[in-house]
Amino acid sequence: MTPPTPARPPRLDTTDLARAAVFVGVIALLGAPGSFSVFGGVPITAQTLGVMLAGAILGPLVGAVSVGTLLVLVAVGLPLLAGGRGGAGVFVGPTAGYLLGWLVGVVVIGLIVHVGGRRPVWWRTFLGVLIGGVVVVYACGIPIQSLVMRIGADQALLANLAFVPGDLVKAVIATLVVGALVRGYPRAFRRTWAPRATASREETPVR
Repeated sequence: MTPPTPARPPRLDTTDLARAAVFVGVIALLGAPGSFSVFGGVPITAQTLGVMLAGAILGPLVGAVSVGTLLVLVAVGLPLLAGGRGGAGVFVGPTAGYLLGWLVGVVVIGLIVHVGGRRPVWWRTFLGVLIGGVVVVYACGIPIQSLVMRIGADQALLANLAFVPGDLVKAVIATLVVGALVRGYPRAFRRTWAPRATASREETPVR
């Protein structure tokens, strides 16, 4: 009996890198309208929506490359964050944990939305962007914000409640956008799911 061939880790090609670069631009563009701070210099922006879309469309690997590239460009000084912020200083300030949360969150989103190589469905897309794009980002951001600002974690948590309604709206928008792409332009997802007869019988595309 011939032993099974071990699965090879996915390799990024030029198309994957191009798609990652597109989402670097999307996330940066979503910061163009600017931001406003509600507590301790942590801004409300639309850029988290870009992170949600990157994870749901690109998947965990390419999504992580996209967000990671954005953060590297920010670290070297490019003003790609909302309000024209950039530079190493943002990684030691109150927002540092939220930026880390973007990187962890995009992976979580991709894993949930495309679990088992399945095509996105509306409930898993919403669950993925909610957990990865909201819960994970807060879980990474609040403790570091609390540490940097020298306040209690409970205070930071209460202050962040102001972000929740906007983030829920972003999660709904991301779910609708992903659903429209599944129906109208499935090539946008490329290798994040493999069409299967069983999957098509068991799941309904995002509506």
